[in-house]
Amino acid sequence: MVSPLSPAAWVATLRREWGLHQLVDPAFRGLWDAPPPDEWVALHCATTGRDAARDEIVAIAAVRIVGERLLTSQRLELVVRPQQALASLSADSVRQHGLRAQDLVAGLPVQEALRQLLHFIGPRPLVGYYLDFDLAVLNRAAQPLLGVPLPQPGIDVSALFHDWKFRQLPPHQQQGNVAIDLRFATLLRELGLPERDTHDALGHAVMAGLAFIKLRQILAA
Repeated sequence: MVSPLSPAAWVATLRREWGLHQLVDPAFRGLWDAPPPDEWVALHCATTGRDAARDEIVAIAAVRIVGERLLTSQRLELVVRPQQALASLSADSVRQHGLRAQDLVAGLPVQEALRQLLHFIGPRPLVGYYLDFDLAVLNRAAQPLLGVPLPQPGIDVSALFHDWKFRQLPPHQQQGNVAIDLRFATLLRELGLPERDTHDALGHAVMAGLAFIKLRQILAA
């Protein structure tokens, strides 16, 4: 007799079947495979601004994590040419990622960059700092390729950090509305991680990956 699926496994199966049914390009069927055990991909996207519904990707960085190791030798670092006018770059975004309009002229078209990224990620879960923003811009850009949102689970290191700091509060404060500082610099400092430059996509992805590894160790203790 075949054992019945648990509710969670049943939902996962339905999501997989729905995603594969909606998939536009069959070359990406592997995104729905079972991920390799204890592997993740730390991810960061630099964009022309902070509006996930409108702004465009200008750089993508991804680094593989295996167990408790961040494999910087297995990384992807791409510069992307915006589809709209390069003038859409805001001064604030240039300060954030350091890429000027002239740096982007020779960048990859976004669809080619996404093809490389998706093949690099495969079915591995994604890790990032405020990952929802990165997933929003990626899903919008990947719609022509996939027809559906990216199927990989996402893990936000800011949420893990919040859980860790919340556990340290005395019981009476846990009952109230206590603000926890989730700024990236604060997160890195509290975790005892080196404050290397995070103003480029690769540096940001690397530090998010290291924070993830450290938080997994702390929360599992």
